[in-house]
Amino acid sequence: MELAMENTMERDHALDLPRHVAQDLFPDAATMSAALADRVAAMLRHAIGQRGRASLVVSGGRSPVPFLRALGQRKLDWARVTVTLADERWVPADHPDSNAGLVIANLLQGPAAEARFVPLYGGENSPGDGLAACAARLGEMQRPFDVVVLGMGDDGHFASIFPGIPRLGELLSESGPALAATVPPAAPHARITLGLSALLDARRILLPIAGAAKRSVIEAAAGGHESFPIATLLRQRRAPMHVFFCPST
Repeated sequence: MELAMENTMERDHALDLPRHVAQDLFPDAATMSAALADRVAAMLRHAIGQRGRASLVVSGGRSPVPFLRALGQRKLDWARVTVTLADERWVPADHPDSNAGLVIANLLQGPAAEARFVPLYGGENSPGDGLAACAARLGEMQRPFDVVVLGMGDDGHFASIFPGIPRLGELLSESGPALAATVPPAAPHARITLGLSALLDARRILLPIAGAAKRSVIEAAAGGHESFPIATLLRQRRAPMHVFFCPST
């Protein structure tokens, strides 16, 4: 009886996504963050066992904080892990809006501080000025990335690939630029972001989302609403994609 009830709950909450996109459902955000940390840690351990090192791309913002803290508690040979960001606001690490500062404060603590961190921000006057140096830093990372963990905004953006930005089509092309400077139409700060071509150079992409609003967005994108950048990520088949979802924020 209990198993039947769980199966009914999963059917009720399952996202309407393309069949090639895997999904896991969770009752709350805390459980989802812990499960995501377990999955990422297992993939990093596997990468280290297979290739002697591992590479991880994470996103900033407020939503990933519980996941980052949980991941930092997992037992890993952190000295063999290299971490970078999917995107960054063009501010120094000590700025309250810095994604690098958020990752350092919430993930790279304790044993996880032994991981190598590759920042996107380099101190230049603008993201455009810093593109070449940033590309050189990223070029030293193991590719394909072992794990990419993205987020999604209520407008369907991921990384700093927002609806309506210049060169959006290029950034959403699998043959487009690996790195670009962007200026979001409504969000603060100029930014630097990995393009789709770089994000898909990954062994797996994980996308945790929570709440009814983001459910509506991702299902609309899956249904063909191309105004949401996430639609392109869902449609692609180059990198295996796995969505983690809980109905409550």
